[in-house]
Amino acid sequence: MFTGIIEDIGVVSNLRPDLDNLHISIKSKITPELKIDQSVAHNGVCLTVVAINNDEYTVTAIKETLDKTNLYHLKVEDKVNLERAMKLGDRLDGHIVQGHVDQTAVCTNIKQENGSWVFTFKYDSTLNNITIEKGSITVNGTSLTVVNSGEDSFSVAIIPFTYEHTNFNTFKVGTVVNLEFDVLGKYVAKLVEINKLS
Repeated sequence: MFTGIIEDIGVVSNLRPDLDNLHISIKSKITPELKIDQSVAHNGVCLTVVAINNDEYTVTAIKETLDKTNLYHLKVEDKVNLERAMKLGDRLDGHIVQGHVDQTAVCTNIKQENGSWVFTFKYDSTLNNITIEKGSITVNGTSLTVVNSGEDSFSVAIIPFTYEHTNFNTFKVGTVVNLEFDVLGKYVAKLVEINKLS
């Protein structure tokens, strides 16, 4: 379980394909605090630490994960949003995030405003995921509030702190991001779908 509050921006140091899998090595200031078999969210994708070497650790993404997330786009030197699993009893500063990416989206617009940025994303609505105005959404592991909710698009407003402390500052029009929709919204969408069939 995660909260969507990014702890660090890791840097991809090595990518090693292994059959259908991809071993991803990351350099991060949180590496000394990690343990083998620990869960860490990478751009919102929960992956298990399999090796640690000084300030670098390695996780493995399987084909299913690569097919459904933006991890297959990674290149050496790319920045990755990192968050360790929350501790029992901690404050939930973001919202409940499972680390299970639902689908990807594409950045379609970036608007700089007076002291903030508005990012707009478009996604495939045929997968039955929804956003609601002022609801929660996770973009690359970052807990955010939806504005301008549409049928297949939405926007988020980014304050300077978030812009500087996540990989949002690397986004361009066309950047592919990971989305995890609000878990409550997913249950509601499923119930509506079941009611339509009955």
